[in-house]
Amino acid sequence: MILKFPEKFLWGSATSAYQVEGENKFSDWEINPPKNSKGPAGNACDHYNRFEQDFDLLKILNQNAYRFSIEWARVEPKEGKFNKAEIEHYRKVLESLKRRGIKTMVTLHHFTLPQWLSEKGGFSNKESIQYFTRYAAKMFGEYKDLVDFWTTINEPMVFSWHGVNNLIKAHKKVYRLFTAFGDGNISVGIIKNDTYFEPYKNLLDKLSVRFLNWWQNEYFLNKIKNQTDFIGLNFYMRLRIRFPFKVKNENKKVSDMGWELYPEGIYYLLKDLQKYNKPIYITENGLADAQDKNRKWYIGEILKSVHNAIQEGVDIRGYFYWSLMDNFEWTDGYEPRFGLIEVDYKTLERKPRPSAYFYSETCKNNQLIIED
Repeated sequence: MILKFPEKFLWGSATSAYQVEGENKFSDWEINPPKNSKGPAGNACDHYNRFEQDFDLLKILNQNAYRFSIEWARVEPKEGKFNKAEIEHYRKVLESLKRRGIKTMVTLHHFTLPQWLSEKGGFSNKESIQYFTRYAAKMFGEYKDLVDFWTTINEPMVFSWHGVNNLIKAHKKVYRLFTAFGDGNISVGIIKNDTYFEPYKNLLDKLSVRFLNWWQNEYFLNKIKNQTDFIGLNFYMRLRIRFPFKVKNENKKVSDMGWELYPEGIYYLLKDLQKYNKPIYITENGLADAQDKNRKWYIGEILKSVHNAIQEGVDIRGYFYWSLMDNFEWTDGYEPRFGLIEVDYKTLERKPRPSAYFYSETCKNNQLIIED
């Protein structure tokens, strides 16, 4: 069976600056990582110096889009003082992608902060709205001709519960700024991490799921739905909920991190997001799988569910696998292996996994072949 995807569908993968670049010396995670973290990331994958090599692999693997983040701490290492050399570095990154014909999706904030802002309380400080807007405006002025899609904040409900309302205000302010000064072709969105919550059995379980859906999946989007051009969906898991908030998953298949692999869950989230009447990009989806034993199956099943949603009228315009390469996974350090490309952390050698070539064929042909 062959499942064809819409014309101009984006096929890509995603990374974030701190997780792959290395030597982010002014980042809060590098200077003062959380106590439960296995950081700092140190040299990471040295993507900062090897991005040309990595983009060659991106092109070899037939991907036509790439999502990455700009490290705020690099470009504004001290409050109000922007680093010209780092601004030029990201210009080279964007130009390198453009030369290869790869669409660019840039995330302005992907978890890490400049240390100077972290010391002020991060996004729990109301002044963070002003700081973020200033930084975003600078990036927009520098790169507006090189960026196809802007995303303001990655996974706001994961990053900062105590700063949610400030994140909402920051997103809205940046959205209004970009659309006011753009040329009409500017596309600005948000990246939301949604979980497929499923009631375990009874009515109380259903009430628990209703609350979790409202708070985790809907609250932020409901607040900014009129100030976003598209929705970026990050999907990793289903949680079967028993009242009040106990997880009772079946776990028939799990990733190396013990997360249940339930690809059908993405279908239900995509159908639910249809109510916002916005284009949807799947901006992250993947699994930790060092031996590459489930990745091909998982990508295939995910894309079947995505195709089903498209056939039922959901406006889905792209899929970005997480991640292009193995990287620093926050509190789990370097042990989880999410990459299409395996990284030897001793030599920094890159080697595409077999699943990368399966995905490559899908990207190349804009279709998924289902083997009988």
